[in-house]
Amino acid sequence: MRTFVSFSTTGGPDVLELSTGPIPGAGPGTLLVEVRAAGLNYIDTYHRVGLYPVDLPYTPGLDGSGVIVAIGDGVDGFEIGDRVVWPSEPGSYTSHHVVKANRAIAVPDGVSFAAATAAMVAGLTAHYLAKDTFVLEPGHTCLIHAGAGGVGLLLTQIARMAGASVVTTVSTEEKEALSREAGADHVIRYTETDFALAARELMSVDRPFDVIYDSVGATTFLTGLELIKACGTMVLFGQSSGPVEPFNPGLLAQNGSLFLTRPTLFNHIAADQDLRRRADDVLGWIRDGKLHVRVGAEFPLADAARAHTALEGRQTTGKVVLVP
Repeated sequence: MRTFVSFSTTGGPDVLELSTGPIPGAGPGTLLVEVRAAGLNYIDTYHRVGLYPVDLPYTPGLDGSGVIVAIGDGVDGFEIGDRVVWPSEPGSYTSHHVVKANRAIAVPDGVSFAAATAAMVAGLTAHYLAKDTFVLEPGHTCLIHAGAGGVGLLLTQIARMAGASVVTTVSTEEKEALSREAGADHVIRYTETDFALAARELMSVDRPFDVIYDSVGATTFLTGLELIKACGTMVLFGQSSGPVEPFNPGLLAQNGSLFLTRPTLFNHIAADQDLRRRADDVLGWIRDGKLHVRVGAEFPLADAARAHTALEGRQTTGKVVLVP
């Protein structure tokens, strides 16, 4: 039997229910995978509360990893027993998942299931943010909000690999230590000081940043515009504090002809070759010890509601995974 988590109505974490059903077969072009780790991402909570509408009932979870137990017709390059990971196969909160073969990535030797899962939504997001959305180079200074989160810790490391200076914001002493360990040059505890004032004092200029990577949204966005250098870039890639309210685009001109973008991972891995290029980079860095993944917590699949509560309450660091 297969176990899975789903919800039939939108709401708080309590709408998540554990169910059982028959194990599906592997259809043409697909792999049946016994899941070893399913990733927890903020987008899962957006689906659950209805911010990003989905057809109900719905099984959340986009990324995960596991072992192939069956292979569908027309699939080459995989064998039963291979370890694979995937970034965008909805329904990953399950013990057995059918994954499109062209979206499955081989897990390198020496990389754990949890680390491989962390390399998907979080790692691939950090990759496109630093390599495409705003191409970081030596001499750049960036601000990364939520610096101790799954994306934040990886983005900090990739930014430092590119030669950029990194300032992060975090909420606690523990998270500050993790952010510094990841390579942040400066860490601002926004719960104890105004992050804009602190950034200006640290950098000794009014507008210190070439780019801000903002996954927080409502509570940080407008203030952030006032911290970016002329012709710099605001990258809004999340909204953990809520969506940004509509605003006058003239603010971008008033703050120095700024660029604003709202990217998503799925546009950056829509083509199979882009997915593999990014995944090869990130998984290779992890294998070679150049990129360190923090798995902050592992919850049993049955405790998905508790995991959602912890994530939304900002009680987690790094990547959170569910284990069937």
